[in-house]
Amino acid sequence: MAQKRSKNARKILILGSSGMLAADLIKVFREKEKYKITAWDRDDLDITNEEAVNKKISKLKPDIIINAAAYTAVDKCETEFDKALLINGYALRFLSESALKIGAILVHYSTDYVFNGENSKGYKEDDEPNPVSSYGQSKFVGEQMILLAEANNYGGCGGCALSRGKCAKAASKIKPFKYYLIRTSWLYGHNGKNFVDTMISLGQSRGLGTELKVVNDQFGKPTYTLDLAKKTREIIEKNLPFGAYHFTNETGKKGISWYDFAREFFKIKKIKVKVKPVTTKEFYGADKTRLAKRPKYSMLVNTKLPRARDWKKALKDYLLS
Repeated sequence: MAQKRSKNARKILILGSSGMLAADLIKVFREKEKYKITAWDRDDLDITNEEAVNKKISKLKPDIIINAAAYTAVDKCETEFDKALLINGYALRFLSESALKIGAILVHYSTDYVFNGENSKGYKEDDEPNPVSSYGQSKFVGEQMILLAEANNYGGCGGCALSRGKCAKAASKIKPFKYYLIRTSWLYGHNGKNFVDTMISLGQSRGLGTELKVVNDQFGKPTYTLDLAKKTREIIEKNLPFGAYHFTNETGKKGISWYDFAREFFKIKKIKVKVKPVTTKEFYGADKTRLAKRPKYSMLVNTKLPRARDWKKALKDYLLS
C-alpha cells in the first residue's frame, strides 16, 4: 500500500508491513506530511530473493528503507535455521547493497539475543556479540551483513589503504553507507502476538484463582513498539551519526524478569490471578518444543540516546489506550 504526499516528501519503504512494529512505524511516519510511505509485506517483496530486492527497490528509489521484517519464532529457529538465516541474516546483504546503490538510509532492527546473557550488568552498543541460540545467530549474521556492506563500500581495501595516494583520493569520493542498526528487546504492541496479550488472555479466560507460572530467572527490558517507532523517526530527523544504537523502555540497572513484567500488567488491568515465579528449567520442563537457549541477562544498555520513558509508564499507556 502506498500513501499520496507532496512531491518533496521523503520516500520511506517499510518492510514487514503486517508486523507489530511496522504498524506503529506506519502510524508514526504518517503523522507528518513530509514523508511518503510505501509499506510492503512478503507478498509484495520477498527480501530473501536477491534479484527481486534489487529490482523493486531500484525502481521505487526510496530515501529511507526501514526493515521491520524478521523471523522471530525463537524455538522454531532451532529446527528451521536455514529459513531464519535467510530472513534475519543474508537478506540484509541484499537490502544493504540495494540501499548503497540508490544512496538510501537503511534502518534495521536487531535483538538482545545476539549476546550470550552472561553479563549481569547488561550490554552496550559496542560489546562483542556472542549468541547462544539459532535465532540470535541469525540476527547476528544480519548485523554482519550490514558491516560487510559498509566495508565493501570502500572496495574491501582496508583502513590502511585509505590513507595513501590514489586509494585515499578515490575513497574520499565514495558515499558512506548510511545505516542505523537498532537493537531492542521484549517487544509488545497493538498489532501482533506478544507476551503481554498472551498472558492477559490466559488470566481472563481461566478466571479467578488461576495460577500462572512465569519465568523469574531471565532479566531484560521491555519495549513498547510505539515508543520504538517514535524513536526511529527521531533518530532519522535529528540526523544522528550512523551506526549501532540500543533502545528499550528503561528499568533499573538490573532489568526486570518476565515475572516482574507479568505482575505489573496484571496489576494495571486489575486481573486477579496468582503469578508464581519459576526457573527457566522448571517452566520448560519436558516441553520438547522449547528448544532454544535463552540469555539470562539481556539488558541493553543505551549510551547514545536520551533515556526512554520508564517501562511501567509505557506499559500503562499500552494497556489503557
